Order: sequence, then C-alpha cells, then structure tokens
Amino acid sequence: MLDNLKIALVCDWLTVHAGAERVLYEMHMLFPNAPIYTSIYNKNACSEFKNAKVKDSALRYVPGAKKMHKLFLPFMPGIFERLDLSEYDLVISSNHSASKGIITKPETLHVSYCHSPMRYVWDRSHSYLKGQKNFALLRPLYKPMLHKLRLWDRIAADRVDHCIANSEHVSARIKKYYGRESEVILPPVDLTKFSKASKKEDYYLAVGRLIPYKRFDLVVQACESLGRPLKIIGSGSELSRLKKMAGPYTEFLENVTDEELSEFYQGAKALIFPQLEDFGIVPLEAMASGTPVIAYGAGGALETVVEGKSGLFFKEQTVKSLSKAIKEFEKKKWPIKKVADTVSTFSNARFRSELNHSLENAWKEHVKMLA
Repeated sequence: MLDNLKIALVCDWLTVHAGAERVLYEMHMLFPNAPIYTSIYNKNACSEFKNAKVKDSALRYVPGAKKMHKLFLPFMPGIFERLDLSEYDLVISSNHSASKGIITKPETLHVSYCHSPMRYVWDRSHSYLKGQKNFALLRPLYKPMLHKLRLWDRIAADRVDHCIANSEHVSARIKKYYGRESEVILPPVDLTKFSKASKKEDYYLAVGRLIPYKRFDLVVQACESLGRPLKIIGSGSELSRLKKMAGPYTEFLENVTDEELSEFYQGAKALIFPQLEDFGIVPLEAMASGTPVIAYGAGGALETVVEGKSGLFFKEQTVKSLSKAIKEFEKKKWPIKKVADTVSTFSNARFRSELNHSLENAWKEHVKMLA
C-alpha cells in the first residue's frame, strides 16, 4: 500500500549515535529511498546514514554547530517551518524537539514518532536551566526563550495528523502537554548484536551520555561507599565532575567500540540505570546480554524491566536508596538465560512490522478523510 507513495523522513538533528538515531535508522531501513531532512548532520558521529540521502539546513555552515546544536534552539522552529515538503504524500517525523513543526499540505499525511515532548520546555525546564553551567551569563535569556518555544511547541503539535509515542510514559506526557491521544510503538533493539556470557565478572556497569539528568553521580557515590567495582562508559559535560568524586573503585571508559560495549554488557553483574528516561534502550541491550538491571523505578524502565526476573527498582534518586537496592540485588540469583528471555520480543523486525502496520492504517484513514 505504501510502495506507491512518495515518502520523506524528518528528524531534529543527526549529531550523536543515541536512541532516537537508532529508531530513525530503522525507519530508513524500512524506507531506504526516502530522503532524511534535518537541521544539522555530523557524518562522523552518525556514519550509519552514509548511504542515506540526508538534507540538512544552512546550520552546516555555522562553525561549531555540529557539536553545539542546542545553542541554536531558538532558530529550530524556523528551520523546520521553511522545509518544502509539498512533493511528498507521507512525511514521518522522528522527534523530541522541533521537527514535528513542519508544515505540510492537506493532501500530505504527517505521522509523528514522538520520543518525548520537548523536555527542556516542559517538565524538565527548571533542571535544564540549572544545568547550563557553561553558559551561566546567558541564563537570563533562557526563560523568555523557553516560554516562546513552549507556546510554539504546543501549536506545532497540532500540525501532526497521527501521533505515535515510544512508550506509555511518553504517551501520558503527550496527553498532558499536547492534549492528544497517541498510539504506542516501543523502540527497537538490535538483539543480534548482543550475546549472553557464560559467567559474570565482579563489576557493575553504567552506560550513557554523562549529562546532569542521567544522575551518574548517584552510581559513583553508591559504588564507592559500598566498595563495589564500577565501570562507566560514556562521555559528556559531567565527566570531569564525576572523576573528581570517584575513588579507587570507579573506572571511566570514554571511547568504546560496539564490540567492546557488548563484551562489557556480558561481563557485568548488573547495569545500573539511575535516570528517569522516556524509554531507555540501554537497559534492553544489557538484558539482551543476560545482564540484569538495577533501575530507578519511574519512566520507561517500568515498561522494560521485569522486577524479580530481569532486575529490580529503587524508589528514590538518592545514594541511600540505590545502595539499598544494590545490597538487595546481591542477595538474589539472576539466571543469564532467563534475564535475556524477558526482552526477546524487542527486535528490529518487530518495530518495522508494527510501524509499517500503523502507517498503513493511518494512510487508509487519511484517504477516507480526503474523499
């Protein structure tokens, strides 16, 4: 049904290799001939799109934009509103920022796969302001800027014809901030990249971008206080601060290949996931490797971690609560195969099938409305 349609993909930016980019890649694999429109594209950081037809904006000419794209948030609405998508029948936006604000003609179906309503203008706006330590002098400008973005974001959400959320947690936030219902299609995980180890080594693992809301400080402090070996894989603005609070039990690994990451997943006693995420692919990768997860009991983790089978939760984002959970975790045995079996349905094939089915149904409804 969709084979005869002219299709385009749109995303906020392509500057890091993270969860949203992995979802977009699966969309690209589903529609390999569809061009990808975005604000800024870092070919080195997102090499998986080297064979895709990526069309970025004039931001590519601005020095430093590939690394400091968030400084250009005030210009993002204009960038996406200026995109001419009039030649397409179906436009799919993979968004957590401004790309849902594209303007399409009435005959065009716009389906939004929403990773999150703009975190920095809605429920995390206050923590976002506090986290901009490197740009403290600009902070007085942020509040009015975020207010304008908040108003625009609410209007932009109404331009979407069919909304898909990446989790029940995000679906509830879409309802809260946009007043819209949304279908839920959970993100994919390439389960073929991860294999189960025969035995575990003596270390805990934390993986992700080292930025304030990820709360890696809790993991460092808890493991250091308990004397538990910890490996942290990732880089970001919090790295220097975390290194200062770390002691002899914590090891930082900044540049790790996919193959090495898989090995670290296999060897870890558990992945510690201390942040509130809208979904969170890292826990799924760990569980696919047979590694249980100690997670903060909120957000997307509640939809992927099965308490008592593939991990357990701690109730508060405090060192005390996490430390208690680690001790509880160590009292129980976690069979590797049973942990891995809990995520067997989270596959790339499942995601593509569900997304394609959703798009076909949305197109049928769209055609009826136009008739």
